[in-house]
Amino acid sequence: MSICSELSIAKVTFYAGKKKYSGVDSDQLKRLKALEEENRKLKQMYADAALDIKMRKDVLSKMGNAL
Repeated sequence: MSICSELSIAKVTFYAGKKKYSGVDSDQLKRLKALEEENRKLKQMYADAALDIKMRKDVLSKMGNAL
């Protein structure tokens, strides 16, 4: 039984990951994963802030039209 069938992944996925992470030791991989998670959180924070700003602008424009 192959690794791909044990993990239920396609061979293409396995080899893409192998190519991407070859030569990377476990400490570097942990650091990379932590940075990717931090980046995901920062992107979410930015999206939330941008949405908040847009909502505030919409409210202010509606208040301006009501006056």
